[in-house]
Amino acid sequence: MYELKFITDMIEERLAKGKLRWLANFKEIRRDYPIGEFIIQIYATGGLEEKGFFLSRVFSTLVTPKYKIHFLFYTSTEMNVKIFRKLVVACKNKFRGDDWILLGLVQSRPIGKDVKDAIENIADKRVGVTSYSLASRETATSKNVLGKALQKQLRLTEAKFEVFDLPNYLKSFTIIFFLGILVLIAITFLGNVPAVHPVTILIMILLSLVLGHQLYKTHYRTTLTLNNKGFELQEGKNLTQGKWSDFNDVTIYVTPKNETCLRLYSKEETLDLPISRAGLSRKEVYDAIRELIKKK
Repeated sequence: MYELKFITDMIEERLAKGKLRWLANFKEIRRDYPIGEFIIQIYATGGLEEKGFFLSRVFSTLVTPKYKIHFLFYTSTEMNVKIFRKLVVACKNKFRGDDWILLGLVQSRPIGKDVKDAIENIADKRVGVTSYSLASRETATSKNVLGKALQKQLRLTEAKFEVFDLPNYLKSFTIIFFLGILVLIAITFLGNVPAVHPVTILIMILLSLVLGHQLYKTHYRTTLTLNNKGFELQEGKNLTQGKWSDFNDVTIYVTPKNETCLRLYSKEETLDLPISRAGLSRKEVYDAIRELIKKK
């Protein structure tokens, strides 16, 4: 089913953009990786080490456990208990005994009760599993710490994309800073108080950094959430929702500002999804959405 490929592509995109960094700092990503008799659609490796400033790295080196973390994303039409246990054993045989294994599973058909019980009651604490069914929209997750963390961060039902838009943030900062300077000038002339001097300007810059970010979030920030049924586009306070079944065609559209959008066509109107502002790959998203529209 194309939904399986769509979800796989979205998971890879999120890994590449560091969206799963709360699980680990994944450094390498492979597609169609063989483990035993299985072909794993996505395999990523990483660790818990921090990649931030100097003090963070020192703390990470001295305190953070040096476990190697393996993330595996596997899709199939249906999974039974025998296949699930074979997959877990293959992964445990492949990796070292002290490594952590995070296993995300997606299947087309409903999750059987015996499979759900096997996932929830997995005995090995170094193996975390979460599974999702496209047919029934239900999940099954191992009850250990790794399983719960994986379910919380993976969010198999949807993919959310956002990229920091520096030009619009600078616009927000400039608006706040300009208004603040006008206030200081007004105080100087109307109150006969010398309000404009280096200290007040520095304070105004700091306030503009904070308040400008708030203005950016409420008016300019773009967030695009996709799933196999539709989308949700948040632009500042404006929210637009839609279903793929409402549209009959899609094209790649370049705006006068050289921003790339996906233009969705319906009988009544067109709608543009600003994928470049959301940090999405043009080709992959275009192919995925085109197939979802065709499948309606």
